[in-house]
Amino acid sequence: MGIESLIIFLIIGAIAGWLAGLLVKGYGFGVLGNIVVGIVGAFIAGWLFPALGLSLGTGVVAAIIHATIGAVVLLVLIRLIKRA
Repeated sequence: MGIESLIIFLIIGAIAGWLAGLLVKGYGFGVLGNIVVGIVGAFIAGWLFPALGLSLGTGVVAAIIHATIGAVVLLVLIRLIKRA
């Protein structure tokens, strides 16, 4: 992975984590935390979507939507674990 790919990966993770923090009220983790949530969310969605047979297409916008959905799933799981 080149430096350009890494920067794009981090930017998409940051945007996805920020969007997920907005969608799941009260669970933002700051800039670095949102980047981590977005990246982990992208991995979750990368595993979950093919298992369900779903595809959102290709491109940057699809990658952001993909990672955001995964990050929302992650934040909901974190919320459920914290309540227990």
